[in-house]
Amino acid sequence: DNVPAQDSLHAWIVVFGSFLLLMVTVGTTNSFGVYLQEYQTEFPSTPKSTLTWIGSLQFGGMCFFGVLAGVLVERFDSRLVVFGGSIGAGAALLISSACTSPVALIITQGVLFGAFGSCILIPSISMPSQWMEKYRALATGIAVAGGSIGGLWMSFATRAMNMQLGYHWSLRINGFMVIVAGCAFSPLMRKRVVVPKRDKIIDFGALTNAKFVLLFVSSLFAAGGYYAPYYYMPPYVETVLQRDGWSASISSILNAGSIVGRVVIGLLADYLGPLNSLLLSSVLSTIAVLVLWLPFKSLGTLVASAVIFGFCSGSLVSLIPVITANLFGIKRLSSTIGLLFISYTIGSFVCSPVAGSLLDKYGHGTDYTWTIVYAGLFFAIASCTLLVLRITIERSPFRKV
Repeated sequence: DNVPAQDSLHAWIVVFGSFLLLMVTVGTTNSFGVYLQEYQTEFPSTPKSTLTWIGSLQFGGMCFFGVLAGVLVERFDSRLVVFGGSIGAGAALLISSACTSPVALIITQGVLFGAFGSCILIPSISMPSQWMEKYRALATGIAVAGGSIGGLWMSFATRAMNMQLGYHWSLRINGFMVIVAGCAFSPLMRKRVVVPKRDKIIDFGALTNAKFVLLFVSSLFAAGGYYAPYYYMPPYVETVLQRDGWSASISSILNAGSIVGRVVIGLLADYLGPLNSLLLSSVLSTIAVLVLWLPFKSLGTLVASAVIFGFCSGSLVSLIPVITANLFGIKRLSSTIGLLFISYTIGSFVCSPVAGSLLDKYGHGTDYTWTIVYAGLFFAIASCTLLVLRITIERSPFRKV
């Protein structure tokens, strides 16, 4: 009876808390490209495809364990779930700072951070849709933009710390940041809708829904192509274009574009419809990779590709929760998003490591052609699947969906 209304001041405070938590959590994942460069120097005999697994497991782990995090949010106090996840994710980074082998980093910085990070990601990404109605897409876009802002400044900060202190201390400082943020802002992550417990711990019934399956498949392929530019554009600018010091700049350009894109596209989605906006963003992301990045080997076109891709691709994260809430309701939104995010796990596991293998085997570490083609095709397939979903829901191209 005492639950504040939707779209109230309290609702915006929840959005603010989500923003800050995602800033340090997803920001850590988005700045992994800077760590990847250090690991290539530290472990020169280890294939790049192996080192890429660290970043893939960070993001993939958060999505894979998201289905369990969603259940925890439904059954327990969401604030305690976020608090525990923050302590665990921060501890994983602290432990990884003492690791001396790629395998140990894969387990700690990759798997453990991803597992505990899911307890931050799922509540933070689903709460805005519970608390907002009129400006649901905008609020979710603002919250998710926190990850891009985190990636923006953390890319430069991590690079500076790596140069001055070494990557071991960068990991320690990063870990303490996650812990402090969780302790400070987890009290804001109060869920608005309390649902009765189900007999089934995890309900896979949504997989029998055709619309959910189409959304699942499109998310799988979009997630597969999403992190390739974040991982491979930074080393590409230095190894192929021979622009020393530009790796952190490219990472920051991607994240800066994503910051603006998630908010602007979120605002447009409240008027054009979230599915229409996501479909348009997916098509433009495909163009950024296959039309701009692939054929041209110049700094100008790479920057243009990074700006367009960053601006458009961020809607994959910001609009999916809104579409899910609109199609399936908000009562069990956390567990539904957790189930949907399994597609992100599959996509990230399939694309990034395979893209790294293509670079090692066919590109000999310097020719990124097949890596770029592979990532671009993933977004192209995602666009086609979203089009099928759009037509399934509404055939008229002028309707808000």
